[in-house]
Amino acid sequence: MTGDLSLFGVFVPKLLVLALASYVALVLLKRVLARLGVYRLVWHPALFDLSIFILLVAAAANAAQWYVS
Repeated sequence: MTGDLSLFGVFVPKLLVLALASYVALVLLKRVLARLGVYRLVWHPALFDLSIFILLVAAAANAAQWYVS
């Protein structure tokens, strides 16, 4: 099994697909966290968003690996 997906004949890395899906989830999660006022408690919002993005990508990669196995 390779690390690529074929979308209409174009090979796309799986990590890119997972990163795009994680980015969409991050945008939605940022709206929820902003509405709840969590960003008032965060020292550096950009680093906080980056860490959440990395956690989402890692969780998606882990879930995709469990799904394939």
